[in-house]
Amino acid sequence: MIPVTKPFLPKIQEFGEYMSAIWERQWLTNNGPLVNELELNLKRYLDVKHLLYVANGTIALQIAIKALGLKGEIITTPFSFVATTNSIVWEGCKPVFVDIDGETFNIDPKKIEAAITPDTTGILATHVYGNPCDIDAIQEIADRYGLKVIYDAAHCFGTKYKNKSVFEYGDISTTSFHATKLFHTIEGGAVFTQCPDLLKKMALMRNFGHDGPDEFSELGINGKNCEFHAAMGLCNLKQVNEILDKRRLLSFYYWRALSNLEAKYPKLNDSLDYNYAYFPVLFNSEELMLRCLKALENEKVYCRRYFYPSLAKLPYVTATHLPVCDSISKRILCLPLYHTLTCSDLDLITRVILRVQNYDNPVNDVKQDLMMVNNNQLA
Repeated sequence: MIPVTKPFLPKIQEFGEYMSAIWERQWLTNNGPLVNELELNLKRYLDVKHLLYVANGTIALQIAIKALGLKGEIITTPFSFVATTNSIVWEGCKPVFVDIDGETFNIDPKKIEAAITPDTTGILATHVYGNPCDIDAIQEIADRYGLKVIYDAAHCFGTKYKNKSVFEYGDISTTSFHATKLFHTIEGGAVFTQCPDLLKKMALMRNFGHDGPDEFSELGINGKNCEFHAAMGLCNLKQVNEILDKRRLLSFYYWRALSNLEAKYPKLNDSLDYNYAYFPVLFNSEELMLRCLKALENEKVYCRRYFYPSLAKLPYVTATHLPVCDSISKRILCLPLYHTLTCSDLDLITRVILRVQNYDNPVNDVKQDLMMVNNNQLA
């Protein structure tokens, strides 16, 4: 069986050393030493000024909305994981969906301005598949109308925009360290801001608003994370460069192997250093995508229609017809992509897809590089 993703796991002996130390300290949660060490190491690796490690990517979004005091309407994308919309609704705000760009699959800045009303307080945009939005255009609109900007950057670990971490943009950026992500802490997430006052506010909010043993200065929530999850993050961070390199080679293999496929891929931002977080394929028709999906499942290869359906179709939001998103969400398929995939796995996946379309296009010229990575780095 080939699943759509697998979590990277470090050597159990290395993880066990962290576990033994936790047992000795008996400090399991509440801002323990491993949480602090992970935050410091992440800031160094990502070259960011500020971050807070939190329980998951969803609570990161909720804290961001609350910290910025957003009310009323928040303009957002219909093409994202459901947590993006859920966080808006959960915080008592109304998601206002704007259609996406047909090339990048990110929210279309040209359509944002028409959606702004007197009740609009913010924009929550997703960098889909780790590909940054048109950050400059979104910020120009936000500045002109006095709106706050939150980026759901759940897919963006290791991504850079204009030579700095994509997490440095917006009033607040959030990310996920869930087990399915290329860097994970089993469960986890983070919030990022360049504003020290916002950082302090969110630090209090993630721990019930505690400002001392008997003092509360903010409305807070239990957004903390624990020593066990931080230990996994510390182990995995040591391997993240190798993981990124492997995913890059796998992605290039796919692109070359599927060059004759009746499909296209997201247009990457010109100012991007990409992290190869996913391998999405936009088929020319839903019918071809479904036939490929079925053929792959017959071979026990499991892909994901990510994202489907459009979030504007959720039962607890105002239904919105967005033609670009509606079309793309029906035709998109994410192929398996993770560090232990082999040449044989990719040969099987691509041959099945091409066979459905009556093509065969081997890619022996990149196979040698990929085999070297399999043998020497992450095998």
